[in-house]
Amino acid sequence: MNDILIPIIERLDKIESLIKKTTTSKSKLMTIKDVAEYSSLSQMSVRRAIHKGTLKPFKDIGKKLFKKDDVDRWLNI
Repeated sequence: MNDILIPIIERLDKIESLIKKTTTSKSKLMTIKDVAEYSSLSQMSVRRAIHKGTLKPFKDIGKKLFKKDDVDRWLNI
């Protein structure tokens, strides 16, 4: 019985580590406040970038949300 459980536990550990990798900060959604803190810019500067179209929110209706990857791309421009 233990011979069967050990490979199953090892597989579950691998699955868990894969899930953790895919849910890291790369997939994190950020608010305008988060983007401002992350970029060391003011919230007004972030709002200007949105208005100019250089930073596009992932979710535009209601609270604006941004993918961290998109914010990183915007900061590298």
